[in-house]
Amino acid sequence: MALVFEGKRWEAVRLGEIAEFRNGLNFTKSNFGTGLKVIGVRDFQDYSVPRYESLDEINPAGIAYEDSLLRNNDILFVRSNGNRDLIGRSLFITALAENVSHSGFTIRLRFPSTKIFPRFYAYLFRTSAVRQTLSAYGGGTNINNLNQKILAELQIPLPPLIVQEKIAAILSAYDDLIENNLRRIKMLEETAQTIYREWFVKFRFPGHQKVKMVNSPLGKIPEGWKIGNIDDLVNICSGFAFKSSTFVDIAKYKLITIKNVKDGAFVDESDSQIEEIPRSMPDHCFLHSGDILLSLTGNVGRACLVFGQNFLMNQRVAKLVPRKVTNRSFIYFMFREADLQKKLEMISTGVAQQNLSPILMGKMKILIPPEDILDGFSSIGEPMCEGIISLCLRNRNLRQTRDLLLPKLISGELDVSELDITIPEANA
Repeated sequence: MALVFEGKRWEAVRLGEIAEFRNGLNFTKSNFGTGLKVIGVRDFQDYSVPRYESLDEINPAGIAYEDSLLRNNDILFVRSNGNRDLIGRSLFITALAENVSHSGFTIRLRFPSTKIFPRFYAYLFRTSAVRQTLSAYGGGTNINNLNQKILAELQIPLPPLIVQEKIAAILSAYDDLIENNLRRIKMLEETAQTIYREWFVKFRFPGHQKVKMVNSPLGKIPEGWKIGNIDDLVNICSGFAFKSSTFVDIAKYKLITIKNVKDGAFVDESDSQIEEIPRSMPDHCFLHSGDILLSLTGNVGRACLVFGQNFLMNQRVAKLVPRKVTNRSFIYFMFREADLQKKLEMISTGVAQQNLSPILMGKMKILIPPEDILDGFSSIGEPMCEGIISLCLRNRNLRQTRDLLLPKLISGELDVSELDITIPEANA
């Protein structure tokens, strides 16, 4: 299997000559339990390394053995998926702190040679050249499959070890900055959500000691607070039904669907794009940084903040427009609260797929604090929202720069052999 990198300066080898492979564990729902974390296809997403804290666990008795455990510097590939384009997605295994294995829908790659710097190849496997090659060779009709033979036949460059290390060091610097920003985003989210719960769930807002609790249809509430509808605080604007016949791969505007709305995370990439805005599209469907989006289908009630520009809101997504601009942070963290998300799921309809009605949601009863309390929260929450958006924009720019460098470095178009670069130690 030929794989050509433009400007390639190094010899090419078959991947099977320098690596060994192993399919993952086969198990059923009856094996779910505790004892061993397992990486499955859904854990890949667009990550470069696993999110160990969110992995499912199984009872390893009788199905998991020593050779099925992952090690630092292993690389995992998606082996089987209904979407051909997702075949060959990869994860680099690093920072293991406990036993972790992988499912039968994935393939593990391991380099036994000390002349290989695995992180270099983790980056190589993320290039479009490799991804497109693996997708093209992933056979199947309804389910697309990658196998060990296809991986073994992949022709890859073999630069000198020091070059591998230097390229990996350059690209890792970007990933380290991205991960640091993600930690800061998580800290801002968690801090703001904790303050929200203290003030509006536990009623421990500033000056609460002097406020009497009174009876209400929603239970005991602080005196001076009132019961209203979600509609009283926010205007729920639904997306526009764009015609798929107008979609292209690359254009000026990206269409935002439920795939772009994760719980607390906006995905700023879209495969569906259009060049011109339809005349019949409402103005509210043009999105701006700081807008709040909510999913209306599938995993309903998931909220996130938009960052970036030139986005248009497709159907099945709603924009939450605060009736008072300064209440944005209150609205956002109210919809990020797990209790409200559960209530939105309860009023959703549908069997195979849940659907949330903006009309029913707007009529849902909520507790509305006095203006001075809302303003007090905004003085804390708004800077945190702006910080989250700013960090997301930084990460987008870092990813774009890294991804522009990636093929140039991997192919040897950019020569790093003479650069004085500190090489980080490989994982033990």
